[in-house]
This record gives sequence, structure tokens and C-alpha cells, in this order.
Amino acid sequence: MLSNFRAWYRRRILKKESIPDDIWQQAITRLRFLRGLDADELERLRENATLFLHAKQISGAHGLIVTDEMHVLIAAQACILILNLDLDYYNGWVEIIVYPGEFIRNYEYVDEDGVVHHAAEAVSGESWLGGPLILSWEDASTTGAEVGYNVVIHEFAHKLDMLNGDANGFPPLHADMSRQAWSEAFSEAYAAFCRRVDADEAMEVDPYAAEDPAEFFAVMSETFFEIPLAVKLHFPRVYEQLALFYRQDPAARWSKL
Repeated sequence: MLSNFRAWYRRRILKKESIPDDIWQQAITRLRFLRGLDADELERLRENATLFLHAKQISGAHGLIVTDEMHVLIAAQACILILNLDLDYYNGWVEIIVYPGEFIRNYEYVDEDGVVHHAAEAVSGESWLGGPLILSWEDASTTGAEVGYNVVIHEFAHKLDMLNGDANGFPPLHADMSRQAWSEAFSEAYAAFCRRVDADEAMEVDPYAAEDPAEFFAVMSETFFEIPLAVKLHFPRVYEQLALFYRQDPAARWSKL
């Protein structure tokens, strides 16, 4: 009974709040990582984006007016992660705040002597456990400008990571996945990546991934969708785990282009 009502309510939203064709086409044309999707996948992405926009509140900060086009561009990028999962993965929070550009994040940290410090830094995105997701529109709107960079995918990957608590690079896995395989693949890749960053080696993956395991997962997720062939080549075991987690194989899609 409940499932029937949910299906009816879903159809009602899709009918009454469907994304206009012209706005949808503009969005998928701008997002280069969508080019390998077939017609069925694009239609499911559009439906997910419609339901996502119904469930979430997207508001501008510092005078930014969030247009319909901006709503759809954010939703399409957010929903690529859950294309073969479920919109329920984004339950438990509602608000997305969009700043015109980078914004200041205030935080505390404890040094090796146990002294607490207060610091501030300019960031392009931030995700709060159980709270809002915050984006810089300047960065969110320039997807594809930098190879492998996508702040929207990055922050929504953090949201998935937070489904079982604070982000730590270990999101809740599917029942058919191995926690040991995930741990080994990511731990070994993270250690190797950090060594390469320390050695100042040139890489296609953003060096920010060396910050901690949570950032490694988020950066690898955005790279997985933006430049999947590079991830599969340099981090094959991580690619395998991400393909199992997201239930997608973007490298296979790109190989057909």
C-alpha cells in the first residue's frame, strides 16, 4: 500500500514539476561527463533531478539569485551519483546554499601540543553532517574547465560518505560488496597517492585528495565521473570499488564515444 502511494506521488511530481525541455538540454550540453549516457539513462537522470528539486531547497547567499537553469544544473550533477541507486541516499537534510564565489569557512583544529587554534579559509564547497550543503556558483558553473574537477559531485560524495557518520572515506557499502576489499583498495591507493604528492609528481588527480581519506574518496568520486579512464588506468582497484558502489561504469561509456 505504501509503495503504491509512493509511486503515485512520484508520478504526480514528475507530471506537475517536469523540467522544461530547453533548460534540460542546456544542462546536459554543458556537462561533458554526461555525454556517454544513453537515452534511458538520461531520462532516469532527468526524473531523479526533478524529484531532487522537489525535495531540496536551493537558495542564494550574498544577493545571488538562483535561476531555474542553475537549479537544474546543480540537480543534474548531484543526481549522477545516485543514477543507479536511489534518491533516498540524499534523505535527512534539505538545504543547499549557493554563494556567488568562494566563501569563508571558519574551523578549529588542535595542534600536536594540544593547543586549539581558530582558523578561516576560502573554500568552494562544504557539506555538513545532517545539515546543508554549500556551493560556490563560480566553481559549480565551470564544470569541465579543469580536468577532473567537479565541486558539486565532490560535495555530494561527502553527503554519501556521511550516511554512516562523519565523513571518513568509508560510506555504507552495498550488501554484495566487501568491506575488506574497499579498505585495502583505498588504503593502498591513498598511501601511494600521498607519496606522489610529497614527491611533487604531476598527476591528473587533484592533489587535495591527499588531505585525508574523506577528501580522497570525494576527489576520486569526482574524477571517476569526469575522467574515468584516468582513474581506471592509475587506480584500477579504486575504480573497481567505485564502480560497484555507484553501480556505474563511466569508463565503458567513455570508451564508446
